[in-house]
Amino acid sequence: MTEQPEQSALRVGTGAVAITTATVLPVFLLGALSVQVGAELGFDPAALGLVVSAYFGVSALVSLPVGKVVERLGSRTTSRIALVGAAIAMLLTAAFARSYAAVVAIVLCGAWTNVMGQLSTNLTLARAMPPGRLGLSFGVKQACVPLATLLAGLAVPAVGLTVGWRWAYVIAAVLALAALAVAPRGAGPESRAADRTADRATTALAVIGVAAGLGAASSTGLSIFLVASAVDQGVAPGLAGLVLTLGSVVAVLVRMLHGWLADRRSGGHVAVVAGSLILGGAGVVLLAVPGSVALVVGTVLGFGLGWSWPGLLQFAVVRLNPAAPAAATAIVQVGVYAGGCLGPVGFGLLATQLSFAAAWVVAAIAMVVAGAGVLVGRHMLVRHRAAVDDRVAVAATS
Repeated sequence: MTEQPEQSALRVGTGAVAITTATVLPVFLLGALSVQVGAELGFDPAALGLVVSAYFGVSALVSLPVGKVVERLGSRTTSRIALVGAAIAMLLTAAFARSYAAVVAIVLCGAWTNVMGQLSTNLTLARAMPPGRLGLSFGVKQACVPLATLLAGLAVPAVGLTVGWRWAYVIAAVLALAALAVAPRGAGPESRAADRTADRATTALAVIGVAAGLGAASSTGLSIFLVASAVDQGVAPGLAGLVLTLGSVVAVLVRMLHGWLADRRSGGHVAVVAGSLILGGAGVVLLAVPGSVALVVGTVLGFGLGWSWPGLLQFAVVRLNPAAPAAATAIVQVGVYAGGCLGPVGFGLLATQLSFAAAWVVAAIAMVVAGAGVLVGRHMLVRHRAAVDDRVAVAATS
């Protein structure tokens, strides 16, 4: 007996959420438990920042080859490999992280699991989710990043401060293995044409990837430095934390709203991504203005628009590249991971050498340039798609 469409869509969506959350947990756990881990192993927040930046740098390097592996083996196999790999990485951390060097080695060697988890779920959604729910499913999937942050935060009082941070990694590893129960049943290896890249606009996707990297660099700085910047301007730490929480909630809701609306449009998704980045830049520049009003408005716009586009962008790329969705999104993800690597470092240097206000202005400019770059990439995609359609029409009549 086959599943009903509603049940199938629910299972596919649940699996994507579980896999995405579980495979990103290792790095978020390290951030949430950094006080306990650092106190035992002897490293400071600056060293933590270097590890996280290096993690995203490695993710950028492995994104393209992992994308090819996902396309070759299918999401049924690679999602399970990613979950088991993430579980092993967390168990290794719990058992063998006895020094800062060991933490670095384990974290960097496990970076590929998050990449594979992301790309395998992209392939699963592209192949198994009903077309009318594909946009929403990508929006919900990308909302898993804040969910992973929430789970990591809860691990601090619930486990890290009670039985110890190592047990938090053990429990997270068990959760990752439990997610195998909802891993996809379909989307195994498919018969491949001689050249699956023939209709993929690699250059256009690379341009969009570079633009997405700029947007990700600005948005990463937003999430990391917002509280410190607000306190530097005289805002009470408690209020600054609440504003950050507000921004995170807005980001989650708008990501899902973007997906829901995408299912009700016939196109123009990349243009909406560009518009979100440009308007988000207007919000980020407000963060350079002192005062609580500018802080709240800038945060809502910066998070709600400037960091709400990843799911919509992945959805658009998948729709434009149905033959190889994992490989196509891998190209864009290279830029996103590179932005996550370089953004915090660049923002921190600007804030230290100049000021937080100068750093926010530069971040806003980068976000606006990112929006313009996405528009350029969209124009290239449209031209490429028209050329492919012309070739198909000529071949059909010859």
